Amino acid sequence: MVDKSKIVKLPKMEKQEIEKLIQEQMLCRLSFKGGKYPYTVPFRYVLMNGFLYFHFTNYGKKMRLLKRDNRVCIEIENYKPDLSEFSFVVLRGKLKVVEDPQERGDVIKKMAEEGKQKLSENFLTAHGFKKEEGWSSFNPERPLVIVKLDEIAEEIGLKSPPL
Repeated sequence: MVDKSKIVKLPKMEKQEIEKLIQEQMLCRLSFKGGKYPYTVPFRYVLMNGFLYFHFTNYGKKMRLLKRDNRVCIEIENYKPDLSEFSFVVLRGKLKVVEDPQERGDVIKKMAEEGKQKLSENFLTAHGFKKEEGWSSFNPERPLVIVKLDEIAEEIGLKSPPL
C-alpha cells in the first residue's frame, strides 16, 4: 500500500507560465498512437495565433500514423542541467493538416525566419533541403506539409518545487 503522506506533488504551473514556456522553447516531443507502443519523435514547432504548428514530410511513418489517428500528446520542457529547476507542459489534442494557403504560407515564412535566427542550416538537410540553399529554400512554393495542434483536450503544466 502506498503511504499517501509521503507522496510529493509537483506544483502546477499557472496559465501564463505555461504560455511563457511554450513561447520560449522551440522543440518538443510529439507522440502518436503507434501500433503496440506510442511513437515519439522530437519536433521543432512555431507558435502563431495561439496554435502550435509543425512541418512534416509528406511521406513516412508520421503521415501514416496521422491519417490513422490524429490524436497526439506533446511535451515541452525547460530545465537546468542539474535539474535544480525544471518545468514541463503536456498537451493532448488533435493534429490537423493546414489546407488554407494563406495560413500555410504565413506559418512557413515564420518557420524560415525563426530558423534563420536560431538554427543551423544542418536542420535543413534533415528535412530534404540542401543547406547550401539556406533558409530561403524553406518557402511556401515548396510542397511542405504543415500541421497544427487544432483541438487541445488537455493541458498540464508542472514545475519543480521552490528551492
